[in-house]
Amino acid sequence: MAPRALWKGQLRLSLVSIPVEIFSATKTSSKVSFRQIHKPSGKRVRYEKSVPGIGPVKAEDIVKGYEVSSDEYILLDPEEVDQIKLETKKTFELVQFVDACEISPLYFDKPYYITASDDLAQDAYRVVRDALRSAGKVGLGQVTMRGKEYLACVKPCGDGLLMETLHYADELREADEIFTDIADDETDKELLDVATSLINRKTAPFDASAYSDKYAEAMQKLLDAKVKNKKTPRVQTGDDAPAEGENVIDLMSALKESLKEAKGSKAKPAKKKAPRKKAS
Repeated sequence: MAPRALWKGQLRLSLVSIPVEIFSATKTSSKVSFRQIHKPSGKRVRYEKSVPGIGPVKAEDIVKGYEVSSDEYILLDPEEVDQIKLETKKTFELVQFVDACEISPLYFDKPYYITASDDLAQDAYRVVRDALRSAGKVGLGQVTMRGKEYLACVKPCGDGLLMETLHYADELREADEIFTDIADDETDKELLDVATSLINRKTAPFDASAYSDKYAEAMQKLLDAKVKNKKTPRVQTGDDAPAEGENVIDLMSALKESLKEAKGSKAKPAKKKAPRKKAS
């Protein structure tokens, strides 16, 4: 299946606008995935958006709430949020250029690929790519995706362009508060020389394919063995979807309502029934 663009719009450099599409450069690992199972019943654990006393609610009935004081919220409809006008929803303008080494690794968040939307845009796309490579710079700008405006940088990547979203300054924690207990003593020179020599001996070009997720590999090996083992506990979850019209009520609310009804009427002694015979 072809990847789906997360964003479509214009990459702008001064008066030049290039129709582009943005794709995620990462993919979800498909090696090992689990479902949570309720062991006593063997049923899948479900997660539902629910309201105490009401139960599950429809997605269209959910709005954003902003807390203004304790337990008091102002409500925003999705249409009101969508009406916020930001140029970065459709235009990603490169407003500044810096040396790549100027940006601390702390700021980098997630990588994306930028491609030209059509053949006519490729000439201008290549000019921006080659100009960045020739200047040894990365471009900075802001782009709105999935309801958030990101700070991002653009750099050449092989035949194309790579965009990396960056954290804003106020999203980073100050390092001093973490490293405050580390004494500012001078490093022993002999130990430093040994450590430096070790680093130099183990220095080599970076090759990500030389590394693999050993935990995932060991987990898959364990799972394969358990699948082959006939003694491994198994459950059949079946179709545990709720019946149509079923309403799951908050347990505490249901108990309180039951208690009210019980106080309003006097309970009659139940007639004893003969015990049923178990089916053989």
